[in-house]
Amino acid sequence: MTTVGLIRHGMTEWNALRRAQGISDIPLNQIGIKQAQALAERFSLEGKWDVIISSDLSRAKETAQIIANKLNMSISIYDQRIREINCGEIEGTTEEQRMQKWGTSWREVDLGMEKFEEVAKRGSEFLEEAVITYKDKRILVVSHGALIGLTLQQLLPEMFPTTYIENTSVTILENIQSKWSCDLYNCTKHF
Repeated sequence: MTTVGLIRHGMTEWNALRRAQGISDIPLNQIGIKQAQALAERFSLEGKWDVIISSDLSRAKETAQIIANKLNMSISIYDQRIREINCGEIEGTTEEQRMQKWGTSWREVDLGMEKFEEVAKRGSEFLEEAVITYKDKRILVVSHGALIGLTLQQLLPEMFPTTYIENTSVTILENIQSKWSCDLYNCTKHF
């Protein structure tokens, strides 16, 4: 059995302002640092992890590094495949700004956003490869809300017709003989 702990990065200023971040490289804010520290403390009490993998965007890297430091581990890989969805022209904008600029039907306008199916595919392919590479290990993966949510919807569609992923939440997946199950979803009991 291979266990995967999916973690969304801590809060950023753009999260607080409800701006679309996508692949913009926004660092953690003070709240996000405290969230990551609380999560690191939780992991230090809950059992051993073998590997930490992070998105290459700074908000995920910072979250992963705080956890790695607490657990006396190093981050194995920074992987672009587990970056957040590319939000195209809407990056940096709020919902109100998008409606002002493109109208209430802005979601139907081609603004260069990465397709949900593509995000789910790269997230799923990454996890399938990780469970082969780190067979029977416990893997922490620090990534982003849309990437995690869309990947869950692809891997376990009956369990996850929709998803919402909180900052520094933990979702635990297990892979046994190429079958996925989810034992814990969007857990934030550390704060």
